[in-house]
Amino acid sequence: MDILIGILEQGLIYSIMVLGIYITYIILDFPDLTVDGSFPLGAVVSVTIIRVGGSPILGLIAGFLSGAVIGIITGIIHVKLGVKDLLSGIIVMTGLYTINLMIGGKSNVAIFDSKTIFNNSFINQFSNVLKSYSDIVVILPIVLICAIALTQYLKTKNGLLLRSIGDNQNLVKMMAVDPGKLKILGLGIANSLVALSGAVLAQQQRFSDVSQGTGIMVMGLTSIIIGMRIFQPLHNMPFAIKAILGSIIYKAVVSASIALGLSANSLKLITAVILLIVLVLSKDDDKKSAEKLNINEY
Repeated sequence: MDILIGILEQGLIYSIMVLGIYITYIILDFPDLTVDGSFPLGAVVSVTIIRVGGSPILGLIAGFLSGAVIGIITGIIHVKLGVKDLLSGIIVMTGLYTINLMIGGKSNVAIFDSKTIFNNSFINQFSNVLKSYSDIVVILPIVLICAIALTQYLKTKNGLLLRSIGDNQNLVKMMAVDPGKLKILGLGIANSLVALSGAVLAQQQRFSDVSQGTGIMVMGLTSIIIGMRIFQPLHNMPFAIKAILGSIIYKAVVSASIALGLSANSLKLITAVILLIVLVLSKDDDKKSAEKLNINEY
């Protein structure tokens, strides 16, 4: 039961990040490596706010806003300066490593004795039975708020235009809207969610580390592809739910791999193998769908 609770907690926390990467990967078709830097940025900003006496909620807000700023900077470098999308993310991610060290003062910043959203007077009132689920009680509302807000935003006029960026920028231009500004906005929203995920994780683990963002992009992509493929037949299921479930399933697969004897140090290798398998299976499914379509045409 403890293992299942841990999987659910981690899956929900990282699902906020997955929602952000969904925007860059699926909607904008933008391979944004900024997320490998914005994730630990949200963590270190949140921890630093708490260390100087700020409230844990303020730490989450500050982490969220810091990610938005960094995402906008990536967008400006790409749109205004004409740097390719992949290189824009790499430039900002590289610079963020030093910025994160400057904010924290060192590579690892701990808040073991400080109050967090997971350790406060309200949570301490829980009975011993409920305390086992207290982290989920805290995380779940945050995840739901992010999922609902993002889903509702994408249904607005501005959100619909944003969704058109990755597929057909010419359509956006025909509506007299600057696709560059929408892309900058999308990157800001995406990285704010990624940074918020890092802030929540830092408060749960009670520390931040500059290496926390390593492989975040790959982890997020794997979770998205898993969720989209497994639940593809459920057309009425919102994309946000698929992304959240994909994150939880990914964490379950990783936990199962470690339980079968693989070392925790093999986490990145496990992630790479899972992503490769999912991509290969997805490719086969696409081929089968195309063959069926051709057969039906005749």
